[in-house]
Amino acid sequence: MLQTIAVKKTYKMGEVTVEALRGVDLQVKEGDFVAVLGPSGCGKSTLLNLVGALDVPTSGRVLIDGVDVSTLSENKRADVRGRIGFVFQSFNLIHRFSAIGNVELGMSIAGVPKRDRRQRAEEMLRLVGLEDRMHHRPAELSGGQQQRVAIARALANHPHYLLMDEPTGNMDSKNARDIIDLIRRINSEEKMTIIMVTHDQSLTAHVSRTVRMLDGRIVSEEATA
Repeated sequence: MLQTIAVKKTYKMGEVTVEALRGVDLQVKEGDFVAVLGPSGCGKSTLLNLVGALDVPTSGRVLIDGVDVSTLSENKRADVRGRIGFVFQSFNLIHRFSAIGNVELGMSIAGVPKRDRRQRAEEMLRLVGLEDRMHHRPAELSGGQQQRVAIARALANHPHYLLMDEPTGNMDSKNARDIIDLIRRINSEEKMTIIMVTHDQSLTAHVSRTVRMLDGRIVSEEATA
């Protein structure tokens, strides 16, 4: 389970203090598919970074499987991140590597033995429907295909949680629909807990719960499925 308790996050920008989060309480249970919605600057990506152990709160607690990660050392937080798959809007693919090379690289960083990487990378790329594009580089793939590579890379280390920041933000409606269908299938078949940050209201029809943010606070939560 992922949980935040009275979480606040402030940043210093010169002499100005920016309150990105202003006391956020959130609980995401095993198997949930949660969409976090809100306008730009409302704090939703900051929240995702905190529950993903990429950052620590200014105050409050962030619990991942019952462990308060805000009290851990950087090395210990890195261990926690090994249970989390991340998918970013910008994909963050290495352009000189093929699709399968990008997926293998993610496993290499996580310490997966070399002998196991190729087979698992192939399995993940087949899962996301890219069995015929495994050896193409990102420049040879569409935006939707690149996002599928990013999802395959995130899934390759068998994470407990999948965190996605605007996964359809740069796509046309067809590619966006295909990606959401894929994410729903992963949630349903793999029973994976997913948090998706988005500004796209139409995506709420595909998730189990919608969390809406404004000005660094959660203003509403609604079960949608």
